Amino acid sequence: MERRPQWLEWVVELQALAQAGLEYGHDKYDLERYARIREIAAEMLARQTELPPEKVKDLFCNETGYQTPKLDTRAAIFQGERILLVQESDGRWSLPGGWVDVNVSVRENAVKEVKEEAGLDVAADLVIALQDRNRRNAPPSVYGICKVFVLCSLLGGSFQPNLETLDSGWFSLDNLPELATEKTTAEQIGMCFDAYHADHWTTLID
Repeated sequence: MERRPQWLEWVVELQALAQAGLEYGHDKYDLERYARIREIAAEMLARQTELPPEKVKDLFCNETGYQTPKLDTRAAIFQGERILLVQESDGRWSLPGGWVDVNVSVRENAVKEVKEEAGLDVAADLVIALQDRNRRNAPPSVYGICKVFVLCSLLGGSFQPNLETLDSGWFSLDNLPELATEKTTAEQIGMCFDAYHADHWTTLID
């Protein structure tokens, strides 16, 4: 997987430095300079992506404090030799998961997302991997994102209609549907199968 283009790496770094300066700086002139650096980073991103500058500022410059990666959990649940996938609103499929909410732990979020997207009750048993999304999934994101893959055991439940997914299903590794690869790739699903079959699994870390 190709990493973000160099220009985007520079834009992201400029934005992060400006954000930290705005949080920790005290001199009013320095704060003005940091704010302008942040604006320049947003303008560069808008020019390269052809997005409206105001939209870029809303998406790219909407945080305060020291910038850190966002967390995205993905749950791997098995029935025999088949893994659970959920169907996204565009018809493609992924492992159930999503952003970690600020008021829950990684474990709680993995369990919650499965319940919301697939209607299933699960127990979170093992962290399979911590992956840098921009090294593993395309297209590149302007945010740093850490994907947490969690091996879960099925306790019960059944799919329920919801606002996030159209359906759920069980799939073998050699018969995967079209995937929402920005969320889940075939390689990541294969990694989950490896962890499921392993007697002793060591968490993989990018």
